[in-house]
Formats: sequence, structure tokens, C-alpha cells
Amino acid sequence: MFDFLIEGFGVALSPLNLGLAFLGALLGTLFGALPGIGPINGIAILMPLAYTLGLPAESALILLAGIYTGAEYGGRMSSILLNVPGDAGAVMTTLDGHPLAKQGLAGPALGLSAVSSFVGATIAIIGLTLFAPLLAEVAVMFGPAEFFALMIFAFSSMAVMMGKDPVKTAIGAVLGVLIATVGVDGGTGVMRFTFGMPELYDGVDFVVMIIGLFAISEILLMLEHAHRRDADDEMPPLGRVFVSLKEVLHCKGAMGRSGLLGFIIGVLPGTGASVAGAVSYTTEKRLSDKDGTFGKGDMRGLAAPEAANNASAAGSFVPMLTLGIPGSGTTAVLLGALMLYNITPGPMMFTERPEVAGGLIASLYIGNIVLLALNLPLAGVFARVLTIPRWVLVPAIAILAFVGVYQLHSDLTAIYLMLIIGVFGYLLRKLGFSLAPVILGYVLGGLMEQNLRRALSISGGDAGILWQSGISLGLWIAAAALLVLPWLVPKLLAGRSRRHAG
Repeated sequence: MFDFLIEGFGVALSPLNLGLAFLGALLGTLFGALPGIGPINGIAILMPLAYTLGLPAESALILLAGIYTGAEYGGRMSSILLNVPGDAGAVMTTLDGHPLAKQGLAGPALGLSAVSSFVGATIAIIGLTLFAPLLAEVAVMFGPAEFFALMIFAFSSMAVMMGKDPVKTAIGAVLGVLIATVGVDGGTGVMRFTFGMPELYDGVDFVVMIIGLFAISEILLMLEHAHRRDADDEMPPLGRVFVSLKEVLHCKGAMGRSGLLGFIIGVLPGTGASVAGAVSYTTEKRLSDKDGTFGKGDMRGLAAPEAANNASAAGSFVPMLTLGIPGSGTTAVLLGALMLYNITPGPMMFTERPEVAGGLIASLYIGNIVLLALNLPLAGVFARVLTIPRWVLVPAIAILAFVGVYQLHSDLTAIYLMLIIGVFGYLLRKLGFSLAPVILGYVLGGLMEQNLRRALSISGGDAGILWQSGISLGLWIAAAALLVLPWLVPKLLAGRSRRHAG
């Protein structure tokens, strides 16, 4: 069962991959520390560079996974010091992290968040090691109908759990699916939404899509806010960075519970760190906030979302590696990275490409230790990244984005398309839409169409095949329950409370 992991450590411990794991952890922490950049932008910017450098698939994935996990560590810095979340997953960290910093405990808060991140990620990586091969064995039995039902479940999970507005989440996912339909129809040869442009016959390129949607839209937002200064921009003094053993032990229950909860949420397709952080914080508040200290600088309120965020990041690799379904917006980008190398993630990956699956999981163990070693003593150094002026940051991101796309395509049409998508992403963000559902819809849309076509081809056009097996029927029922329960449960509770009041 663990042969893939033994081979994976052989891959991950090579000098090149050790160096890439360290580089990914370092760059990820820096990307995470900068508000608004986050793991998706970091991976989107560096993915084409990793590919054009000729790195092997396992090495590129180790680098990009290091950026992902490192950014989850780094996102806490601006949340604690400036009350500005580094990314969506760090929103709940501000609630108790920044009050601690105002009390003169910025250093211990950074230290505790690093330890919590390490504990949460460790729980999730162990869970990934144990459950991913088992799930892969079950997924081998999946046919096109089961995979189509799984995509429907993923969209239902995304609509309910990702973002504050399910309607906007659903609209974003539909927009992503529509973009995925651009190009020549593989079944009929019909041109779809190409507008007579040969450059669109193969569809919208994945790298152009993610760099435009995330990096270019972020540049436009940075330019819009370039002259604004927040009253909270002054960083408090760090003081001692190392957290005491007593403080860690005080939060051990919060870290353990939130790490486990974050892993479970991360495994659900389309959720991500923001959902894990919110659920873990509210759960821990109900269990531990006996004195009403949460939100006023309680260390358990800081430890819970940090453990959950990082556990969710590792947990999101489970559906990606075993089912080919992204567990979060960032793993959707990593899924695209694998497709650049003509690797199809799924249940056969553990047997056909064990060096990729095993190397990735082994590198997560190594990267987690590296991140703790970097983030405890060097928190003060990383915190200085927050002082980088926008007039340096914006051109640097723009240069990396343009160079990355041009290196892959050597075509100005790709640059123009990237800019158009960037403006589209900027407008969506201004209207309050999250971009993660768009990229998830884009990735899942093509896979859903392929599996629907295959299933109907097998059945001779009979739609009953889509819910004929027990697995596909169970997934359809689960998808329906996810959509109905959030609306039904509050209605039932309200009716019950009215009856008691009467």
C-alpha cells in the first residue's frame, strides 16, 4: 500500500527536488504574506516558467505544491500585523490575530500561527497518505456515468460551501463552464464561440486563463488602490517571535480538532481554505469560548483557523490525485499544471505514475518541516515584505505574467487574450464575484462534457445510465441533499422555535 510513498521519498530527497521544495516554501511564504497575491496568483505566475525551464513533472509539481502550502503559512502575517488578510483563507485569522498584535503579542501570535499551521498540515498529510490510495482503489470502479455524477456533486458542494453568496458562486461556475466550451467540438467538429479566430480552435489556453483571470485582475486592483492608505498600515513591534510551550499546550485541543475538521472539509470538492477557516473558528468558539474572549485576542481563536487552513490545503490534494477533481481553486490550477505534462490525475496515477503522486506527498512532509523552520526564526524578515511599495510590486508581477505567457506561446494573440480575460476578471471582482468558482467551472466543465458524451455513447443515448449504478445514484442524492439542506434546516428550526414559543 505504501510502495508509492517509499518511491516518492526517493524522488523528493533528490538534491534538485529538495532545493525546489525549499524554494517553493520560501516563495510561497513571500507570496502569501503580500495581501491579495496568495497561492493561486503565485502558482499562476510561476507555472509557465517551471514548464519552459524543462523541469520534470514531479519536480514542477513539488515546486508548485511548495508555493501552495507556503502561501497558506504566509497569509497569516498581514492578517495579524495589519488586519488585512493575505488571502481568503486568512480572513478568520484577523479576528483574534490582530487584537493580539495590538496587545503587544504580535511575535507570539506569529509563532503560534506557525506551530498551528504545522500541526494542521501534519494531520492532513497523514490523512492524505492513508486515505488517498484507498480512495483510488474505489475510484478504479468509476465509469463515465459515475464521474459525471461526481462532477455534479462537486458543483453542488461548490455552490453551497464556497463564498457567501451561493447564487454568485453558481453564476461564476457557469461562466467557467461556458469558457471551457470555446473551441472545436471534439465530437462533431463544430466550431463553438471561436468568432472565426484560428487561435481559439483549441479553446482558451489554461495558462492564459489563470494568469489573466488572477494575476492581471490583481494588478488592476492594485493600481486602483495605489494611492489609498489604511489607518491600520503601521506594523506593531514584533517582540519575541518564539511561542512558549505553555501557550502551545493551551491551544492543543483547538489545533487538533481544527486540523481534523480542515482535512475533512478540504477533501470535499470545491471548498477550500476559506470554508475550513470559517467552520473551524465558529466550531471552536462554541466549544471553548466560555469567557467571551474570542474576537478580543484569544490564542485559541488564532490557532483554530490557522490549523484548519493548512489542513484544508493538504486535504484538497485527495480528490485531485485520486479522482481528478480539484478540491479547491488552487488545486484546479495544479490540475492544469499536470495536464501541461500530459498527465491525467485519477485513480491510476498511483500505479502508473507513482513517482509523481508519491513524490508530491513525500514533498509535503519535507516542505512542512521546512516551512516551520523558516517561519519561526525568520518571521521578522518575512514581515518586512509587507513594506514593499506597490510601484515595485505591480511591475514585477506584470513582467512575470507577460513573460510566462509569451514563453509558452510566442504569440501576441495570447497576450491580448490574457489582457481581455484580466479585465473580465477585474469586473467580476468589482461586482463581488469570487474567481475560484470560475476556474473550477472551467476545469470541471470540459471533464463533465467528456464523461457525459462517453456515458451516453455507451448507453446508445439512454440518459438512465447516468443514475443506474449505486455509486452514481448515491452521488446524485448527495448533490441534491447539499442543495436542499441549507435551505430546509433553517426553515425547520424556525418552525420548531415558533411552536415552542406558542
